[in-house]
Amino acid sequence: MPSDQPSGALLIHITGHDRAGVTHALTQILANYSLRILDIGQAVIHDALALGILVEWTDAARSSPLLSELLLKAHELQLQVRFTTIPAHDYQLWVEAASKKRFIVTALAPTITAGDLARISGIAAAHSLNIDRIDRLSARVPLEDPAPARTCVEFTVSGLEADEDSLRAQLALLTQEYDIDIAFQHDNVYRRNRRLVAFDMDSTLIQAEVIDELAREAGVGEQVAAITEAAMRGELDFQQSFRKRVGLLRGLPETALDRVIERVPLMDGAERLVGTLKRLGYKTAILSGGFTFFGRRLQQRLGIDYLHANELAIENGNVAGEVSGLIVDGARKAYHLKDIAQREGLSLEQCIAVGDGANDLPMLRLAGLGIAFRAKPLVRSNARQAISTLGLDGILYLIGVRDREAVV
Repeated sequence: MPSDQPSGALLIHITGHDRAGVTHALTQILANYSLRILDIGQAVIHDALALGILVEWTDAARSSPLLSELLLKAHELQLQVRFTTIPAHDYQLWVEAASKKRFIVTALAPTITAGDLARISGIAAAHSLNIDRIDRLSARVPLEDPAPARTCVEFTVSGLEADEDSLRAQLALLTQEYDIDIAFQHDNVYRRNRRLVAFDMDSTLIQAEVIDELAREAGVGEQVAAITEAAMRGELDFQQSFRKRVGLLRGLPETALDRVIERVPLMDGAERLVGTLKRLGYKTAILSGGFTFFGRRLQQRLGIDYLHANELAIENGNVAGEVSGLIVDGARKAYHLKDIAQREGLSLEQCIAVGDGANDLPMLRLAGLGIAFRAKPLVRSNARQAISTLGLDGILYLIGVRDREAVV
């Protein structure tokens, strides 16, 4: 009499045109034989179905008409079905491989080419990483649209051994040679549970450095811009350079602040990003080496939860050339990030920090996900992740949000 004890596993692989009811029809046959499902996966690309079902394979099932029934049903549904038996020893090796390292590789660009995918998958293969899953997170692209605004493909990869430093270095080289951003993250519980996003303001949430705009109003634009560039590249101490720049603004009428507020635009994608984060229940913060007069307006417009920036001193209707209180430099940004996380009951692994300058590096390194956004080379090379080819809303892809799930 056939035994009910498993002698291995059976992989059932179904392909063909997808339609409603396919999975039900096939699993109902398996249910009639009380087979235990060991694994299952399904993908559909342009109505082309690929369904895999791994079941426990017993002597009793082997001697039954199960395979014939599946073949008949597949023929009726105009599907192709293939069976592969897996010996118990091989199945056990597969189970033990569950401890292998798992990563998410996210490719972002205005357009992603076959060459881009070949280069990324080639690096994965060279490091003995298996590609377990590939998903498109960006919207479907009409054929008549030759230049979509954004494209994102997400790879889930795994392997027993992976030299992460070497992997990151090789992926970073691709971003330098081609018009593409590539993020490399551990596929863990924190990646799926970020809860706080802290933003730099100038050249991150907005498309300018406010202090440079104020300097133009004061007629010292070139002097201040040169100091700003050196500071953002990390060539000058931030506090010293900041005091020097603010000192050059002395005597600027307070009315100039409103003119700057009116003309500086938001960074592209900022409203879509923050709106989506708010809908998903994230907390947000501005941690800026800029000024509170602009930060408060931005906080109100976007609905940001926390703001820490520099208070520009005003005396008799004019800029005094000083700031009140402690200067928000890199160390203070990191301090505020830790403080807000603690207040919200979050671990730093659940935090995201976004910035473009050298003074953002401390908080980028501290956060579980630190993103250099359209940053200087020094910052890009020292941050774990970088986005340069898309708008600020490209960050949504790094936390797994699809275009159809985002606020339009």
